[in-house]
Amino acid sequence: MDDLDRQLISLLRSNARSTVAALAKALKVARGTVQNRIARLERDGTIAGYSVRVRPDVAAHRIAALMTIEVEGNHLEKVVRTLRGDPEVHTLHTTNGRWDLIAEVGVDSVEALDQAISRIRRIEGIVRTETSLLLSTHKL
Repeated sequence: MDDLDRQLISLLRSNARSTVAALAKALKVARGTVQNRIARLERDGTIAGYSVRVRPDVAAHRIAALMTIEVEGNHLEKVVRTLRGDPEVHTLHTTNGRWDLIAEVGVDSVEALDQAISRIRRIEGIVRTETSLLLSTHKL
């Protein structure tokens, strides 16, 4: 991947619906160059797909929280596998420092959040968690 690929990906991240012509103009290259690069980036898996970003105030899940998770010993892979299958865990990141994982949890009510937290805490290998509610979003 070169600088042109990185610039193309950056433009697509800002607006995945940009036309090839608009991307070519912004990058100052031919439309064929943009089409070929997008096709290659999709084919090699660099671009895994396209998605829609929804404003948090209109999202289906009105309550969002970040949960930091400490995992015991060699259980990380198993815990990640389990959390990836949980529909209320929207994003999951490994991290360094005190916590091993950060999960973004989205639910419809405080009661549902309580149930999700309890369910996640019971996963074998999870030692400790800390949860913070997301109150407002200032940048997506």
